[in-house]
Amino acid sequence: MRFHVVKRDNWPLWKRAVAYLIAVVAALLIGAVILLAIGVNPIDYYYQLFTMGTVGNRFAYKTFMNYIKEFLPLALTSVALSLAFKMKFWNIGGEGQFIMGSISATYIALTLGQTLPMWLTLIVMCVVAMLVAGLYGLLAGFLKVKFGTNETLMTLMLNYIALYLLYFIGETKASWNIFLQESSMRPVFVNFSKFVSFPSIKMGGKFELNICVILTAIIGVLIYIYLKRTKHGYEISVIGDSVGTAKYAGMKTNKIVLRTAFISAALIGLAASFKVGSAGVLSTAITDDVGWTGVIVAWLAQLNTGMIFVVSALICVLQFGSTVAATTYAQVDSSFANMLQGIILFLVLAADFFIRFRIVRVKKGE
Repeated sequence: MRFHVVKRDNWPLWKRAVAYLIAVVAALLIGAVILLAIGVNPIDYYYQLFTMGTVGNRFAYKTFMNYIKEFLPLALTSVALSLAFKMKFWNIGGEGQFIMGSISATYIALTLGQTLPMWLTLIVMCVVAMLVAGLYGLLAGFLKVKFGTNETLMTLMLNYIALYLLYFIGETKASWNIFLQESSMRPVFVNFSKFVSFPSIKMGGKFELNICVILTAIIGVLIYIYLKRTKHGYEISVIGDSVGTAKYAGMKTNKIVLRTAFISAALIGLAASFKVGSAGVLSTAITDDVGWTGVIVAWLAQLNTGMIFVVSALICVLQFGSTVAATTYAQVDSSFANMLQGIILFLVLAADFFIRFRIVRVKKGE
């Protein structure tokens, strides 16, 4: 007796939604078992995690504001990565591209922030960060189309080049290094928030909505339209399905790969400028691992632009909420969210497999 994997007919949307929901619930149940094993009440822990400690907290508005700061770069980075993934260009270099964008944006803020109007400095920061990060991503695309190199390996190695460049900048006190405070005896990054910072909109009471939220939402809509309603988006989907078909249709595949690699990396650079422009200071942990987490988010959302925002919001609740819950439960540190995130990813991918395929038993002799 043998088993064959057979492609399944398309399931209706409600069945797929139920399958994914079961996967998430199963992941939470596994997490609950782990929590019980270490002596933590899972109901209380999950309550703290999913409410992020805001219930009954008079400083809840600060929690939401900090949550949004974590959500924005993850959502935009995930959208950017999905562009490349749709074309089966495996851009694993989100971390490096984010770092290069952050360094570039900070350089502009420090050199032009006190001479140009703030709004103009912010625009230049975004443009330069997009250009530098885009060219960094384009390097991997160029090597792929020119020499046939593996973009997964190239973008991965470029991450470490950018990371060690950031460490070098953050640890080297020298006359040329404008990123560090001159007056400090130890290396400390210059804080430029007093003269360059993305403005916030008063939403009532003490809650303020950073303008980057609106900009990110607009970019999300534009990317959706770009993928679904433009020739470029159609070309990306065709190449993702079959490079041979794209070439047979007369598409300039190398040009499309280079263009998409640049746009994907440039959007990550924009996310970096939003992050560093809101924080007002560069740091060696400026990415908060959004380049890695963005890969998970993009796949959990099935590369759907709208779903990426939903999944990003949920992932950030896990990450941000676990940090809050860790202050109540000393046995569980904030890394529990990373483990739970991994379990969710594994089970959702398993559910996706059974949505797409079914296992058929074949009797001997058939």
